[in-house]
Amino acid sequence: MRDRPKPVSRRPASKKATPKRPAPRQEAADALTKHLGHRVRQLRAERNWSLEVLAGASGVSRSMLSQIEREETNPTLAVTMRIAQAFAITIGDLVETPDASSSVMVIRADDRTFHYRSDKYCRIRTLSPLNLEKDVEFYEVLLQPHGELRSLAHYKGTREFLTVQQGKVRVESDADSETLNPGDSASYRADVPHAIVNVGKGEAVVFLVDIYN
Repeated sequence: MRDRPKPVSRRPASKKATPKRPAPRQEAADALTKHLGHRVRQLRAERNWSLEVLAGASGVSRSMLSQIEREETNPTLAVTMRIAQAFAITIGDLVETPDASSSVMVIRADDRTFHYRSDKYCRIRTLSPLNLEKDVEFYEVLLQPHGELRSLAHYKGTREFLTVQQGKVRVESDADSETLNPGDSASYRADVPHAIVNVGKGEAVVFLVDIYN
């Protein structure tokens, strides 16, 4: 997320407690490690090979192969080449992801990378790709009864757009406020102190978009 003024914290704690996300390069490396582990397991299972058989065919130790399959290590190019040669395929075929060229990016509900914050009163899940967070941010926000999300002013010109899916919330922007019910939407200045407060008796679910100038 861009370096912007920190939100104040009442109940629940504000966005300033956000854990630092991995850098894009690290995310890409982690994705490759995960994919390679899956591919090696898949190819070995298709051939009904044990780890010992693959170790003998590739010259890579059984312990290293086991770490790769458990997604615990990112092997060197030389090790990856030996594994590909053992399966009689190219490195490209070994590391290629089926959806690498897909124009559709999916964020799965259980992907913890996108769980922005979760506590007793509030859960925030990022619904937009992480690389867009310098321009636009899209969130699903769940607020328990009496829960609230308060923020200090963001950068000048920032606006928030909110739609209520469930429950009843009060939106505050500086000295102004409005109460919203399911299906209601609101847009408001976010370059002033602002808040989303659950004023209903049950859980509130809202979708929130931040747009920066």
